[in-house]
Amino acid sequence: MNATKNPLVVDLDGTLTRSDLLFESVCGLLKLNLFYAFLLPVWLLGGKANMKQKIAEKVDLEIELLPWQEEFVAYLRDQKAAGRKLILATASNEKYAQQIADYFGFFDAVIASDAKTNASGSRKLAKLKELLGDEQFDYAGNAKIDVAIWQQAGSAVVVNPLSGVAAAAAATGPVEATFDDRKASWKAFVKAIRPHQWLKNGLIFVPMFLAQAWGDASNWIAIILAFVSFSLCASSVYLLNDMLDMPSDRKHPTKCKRPFAAGELSIVTGAAGVGLLVLAAFFCAMFVSKYFFVVLFIYYIVTMAYSTVLKRAALLDVITLASLYTLRLIAGAAAIYVQLSFWLLAFSMFVFLSLALMKRYSELLVQASLGRERLAGRAYRAEDLPLLSQLGAASGYLGVMVLALYVESDDVTRLYSNPQSLWLLCPIMLYWISRMWLLTTRGEMHDDPIVFTIEDRRTHWMAVIAAISLWGAV
Repeated sequence: MNATKNPLVVDLDGTLTRSDLLFESVCGLLKLNLFYAFLLPVWLLGGKANMKQKIAEKVDLEIELLPWQEEFVAYLRDQKAAGRKLILATASNEKYAQQIADYFGFFDAVIASDAKTNASGSRKLAKLKELLGDEQFDYAGNAKIDVAIWQQAGSAVVVNPLSGVAAAAAATGPVEATFDDRKASWKAFVKAIRPHQWLKNGLIFVPMFLAQAWGDASNWIAIILAFVSFSLCASSVYLLNDMLDMPSDRKHPTKCKRPFAAGELSIVTGAAGVGLLVLAAFFCAMFVSKYFFVVLFIYYIVTMAYSTVLKRAALLDVITLASLYTLRLIAGAAAIYVQLSFWLLAFSMFVFLSLALMKRYSELLVQASLGRERLAGRAYRAEDLPLLSQLGAASGYLGVMVLALYVESDDVTRLYSNPQSLWLLCPIMLYWISRMWLLTTRGEMHDDPIVFTIEDRRTHWMAVIAAISLWGAV
């Protein structure tokens, strides 16, 4: 490579990084305070450049954690080493653009939006002409808006092109290089909505079986619709949660591979997915029951509060998580108009609180092993590990005690003809809770205990024995 090649002008959003800094900063803004959503339209009235400036004044991005197009970055380093002039030209705010230029250290100049000018499309081209005069340049981009710049450029570098962009770039002149490291977007979307987590919503079926109301076909229709509705609603929350949690996820050894954190799925697609999934969830809920609709609405409000505020409050976050699992049981009862017992509610709160504490302990233990004192995005420190394990084990054992008291209650004798068979559930639960916490303190627990439970063969065998015990009691 010789140093006489044209300067290479490099776009940022979707090109140098697989993400978009405007949407990244909006997510950061909403995480600071969800009510900033009402200010965004007001700022936009002053122009897009004004809105970007206002956001940049309030939000700091962790530049080093952004998902870069690594193959293209390596190419730029080689070009710089060969003496080629590199210019970063972006519609993102100048604050972020300059930080990125400083981070890489190989850009000779920066063109970006300021408080008055949104450096996009024709305005970006005008700034380039102002900087370079009549000097010829080459341009690296990814979107349709870049085609007008390629028409003025000597050659094109195409990076992760959107649909039809590669052909449009080739029509403007020679293509110097093409880079594409994206995965199929539909696969990333399916991964982001976490269909494997829908198994948690199987709790909706529990009230029907405990009330022995499985003989009515209408109950099955209602419960299945309720399951679908809850699953769609939960997936919308997973999308929202992952968009708001991108900075902390990128610091985690496994969560950094989530589609939004890794830049495999655009935030625009995620936002559209949230809206569509919520609408579909409540549409299904309308055909279940009015009580179920109310419970689903409460679930959604609580999950929104958890995603934006409560997850950063120590202990309140795990209590909220336990409550969300218990709400699934309440939803199952509301779907078929059966009354939940105090015993089931108490048992579920204690057991799910234990699992929520287990989740936090596992996450904190991973961070501590990496030499980090705090859990990113959460209000826990490494010194909290002993207390979390004590609280978690105690909560699990309280759940077993509630189960034991239930087995000896009058409610059992009214529902079961052979209630003594249920006593087998107590040692099963004791062993399961104890083993789960033993594995957790050893660092062998998945960061989501529910996922571990789904995959754990020993848990499967205990579930089979528990099912036989229940069948024997009927």
